[in-house]
Amino acid sequence: MKKKRSIKNINFEKIKLSMTPRITAETLLNILSVIAGSFIFAVGINVFMIAGNLGEGGVTGLSIIFLYAFDIPLAISTLILNGILLIIGFRFLSKRAMYYTIFAVILMSFFLGLTESWSIANDEIILNVLFGGLFIGLGNGLVIRIGATTAGSAIIGRIANKYLDMKIANAILLVDLFVILLSLTVLSVQQVLFTMVAMFTAVKVMDFVIEGLNPKKAITIVSSKPEALGTLINSEIGRGVTMVNGQGFYSREQFDILYVVINKSRLVRLKRLIKKYDENAFVVVNDVNSVLGNAFPQ
Repeated sequence: MKKKRSIKNINFEKIKLSMTPRITAETLLNILSVIAGSFIFAVGINVFMIAGNLGEGGVTGLSIIFLYAFDIPLAISTLILNGILLIIGFRFLSKRAMYYTIFAVILMSFFLGLTESWSIANDEIILNVLFGGLFIGLGNGLVIRIGATTAGSAIIGRIANKYLDMKIANAILLVDLFVILLSLTVLSVQQVLFTMVAMFTAVKVMDFVIEGLNPKKAITIVSSKPEALGTLINSEIGRGVTMVNGQGFYSREQFDILYVVINKSRLVRLKRLIKKYDENAFVVVNDVNSVLGNAFPQ
């Protein structure tokens, strides 16, 4: 017969502390990033895009069409549309991403309402295009960088990826292009073209914010001189190299594969090094969005 555990032995203080949610410094920084990103995004939309009679892609672009056509405030339409998409696609986001996304959607709608009357006197449409794209890209980048989304096209992209086997980026692009074409009902062809330039600027700025000033590259090298190349990369490039055993599918020949992650600035130097010591080496270069830790296997 099992001995019953005495209630006196239970430490209720520890249970209470373990059940209390902990807010870490990283969580606070993430929250600040969402707040800043949402505000900057709203400024880009109201102060530059709408002030220049321009459009946008995704849910915000659709809301701008409603604003121009029916005078429906952006803050209301974006909150409703993003809310519907969140209900439909909540299962496509992780629990953490869902919380941040809901927070970002509410903040964006709030700041869109707050900055609705903001404007800067400007007669040059190109300034609206460039700074609108800059602010939108910066705002979106700050939100997406922490693992959240801005709902809208991002959720549609995930749904298309699951059920239509489309790449998320391609699905988002199609949705944005559809909204831009739809904006021809309220905008001129020239305004739509300016909008596309602003969106291109926003994408480039967003990539810069997410990847950083010096994005990493992952290089896979299949060489007949793996030992020599690995030693040279380690000594001359200053990065650790991982050696993986591989086998040819047809020949069944065993060989070693080198794998290294380096800064983009060192890529040209590495290519020259490989070419100098093994012109027949097979090299594959991939983009790396994030690297955790400073140590690599050597």
